[in-house]
Amino acid sequence: MSQITNNLFKKEQSLAYKMLIPTILILLIVAVYPLGQVVYTSFTNRVFAGVEETEFVGLDNYTSLFSLTIKELPEDKYSFEVLPRKPKRYKELTTFSFSGEKYIIGAIHPEFIKSIWNTIIFTFFAVFFETLFGFIIALVVNSKFVGRGVMRAIMLLPWAVITVVSARIWEWILFPSRIGFLNMFLSKFGIGNGQISFLTESGLQLPSLIMVDVWKTTPFMALLILAGLQLIPNELYEAARVDGAGKIKQFFSITFPLLKPSLAVALIFRTLASLRVFGLFQVLVGQQKYSMASYNYYQLIGNRAMGLASAISVIIFIIIFIFAVMYMKTLGVENE
Repeated sequence: MSQITNNLFKKEQSLAYKMLIPTILILLIVAVYPLGQVVYTSFTNRVFAGVEETEFVGLDNYTSLFSLTIKELPEDKYSFEVLPRKPKRYKELTTFSFSGEKYIIGAIHPEFIKSIWNTIIFTFFAVFFETLFGFIIALVVNSKFVGRGVMRAIMLLPWAVITVVSARIWEWILFPSRIGFLNMFLSKFGIGNGQISFLTESGLQLPSLIMVDVWKTTPFMALLILAGLQLIPNELYEAARVDGAGKIKQFFSITFPLLKPSLAVALIFRTLASLRVFGLFQVLVGQQKYSMASYNYYQLIGNRAMGLASAISVIIFIIIFIFAVMYMKTLGVENE
C-alpha cells in the first residue's frame, strides 16, 4: 500500500513540475532576460537611440552616482569654486557647519542622492498613513451596518482614478491662489493668505505629494486589509467574548496576529509601488524635485544616458528587494 502511495506521489510531483515548465519559460522571457539585460547595460556607457559605439565601463556608472566629496568652504569662496572639476565635475549637494567651520558636500549627481532621500521619505509617510487609514476604513467597513455594500463601492473610487488624472485633479486643488480649492478652503479659516504654493515651495512639495498619494491609494490598502479580516473566523471572536476579552484584547490577540500575512502583502505591494513612484512627481513637480524613477526617466530621455539609467534601475530594484525582505522578516511571513 505504501509503495502504491509513493508511486502516486511521484507521479503527481512529476506532473506538477511539467505544468510549471510553461510558467518558468514565460518568466524567463518576460522577467529574467530583461532584468539581466538591464544589469548588463548598467556596466556600459550605452546611449539611448544613439549610434555611438557602446563600451564596457565596469562600475563607473555606480561610482559616479554615489561619488561624494567634502571640502572646507572658505569665507571668500562660492560653494562651487572649491569643488573638484576634473576628471568629473562635482556639484553642490549641501553645506553644513562643524566646529565653527563651514563645509560643502559635493556629488557628481546630487539630484540622484536627493531623489533617494525624497523617495524614502515619500514611501515612509505615504505607506504609514495609507496603512493607518486603510486599517481604520477596513475595520469600519467589515462591521455590519446599513449601506455597507454601497460604502465599499464608494471607497474604491479614488483608487479607480488613473494616476495622471488624479494628479491633474490635485494640480487644480493645489493651485497657488484662491482658484485652488485647498487655498480657498484654508483662507476661509484664516489659514494662509490664499496664495500658498504647495507645488513650488520646496518645503511643501513632498507633503503635498504624500497627501495626494494617501488620498488615492488608501482604498487599495483598505481593500487588501478587508480581505484579510474576512478570512478570520467569527467563532474566534465569540469564544474571546465568552472568556471576557474586550475589543482591544481581541484586536491584539486575534485580529492583528491573524492579519499579519495580509498586512505584509499590502505593505510589500505599497512599498514597492511607492519606491518606484513616477507619475505624481513627473506631473506635479516635474524637474523641481525628483523621485528615483523620475530621475531615471530624466537621464534616459533627457540625457539619453541609457547605461546610467540602467544603473539607477538596478539600484531601485535592490532597494525594493531589501524592503520586501525586511517586511517579511519583521512580520514573520516566512513562518506562516
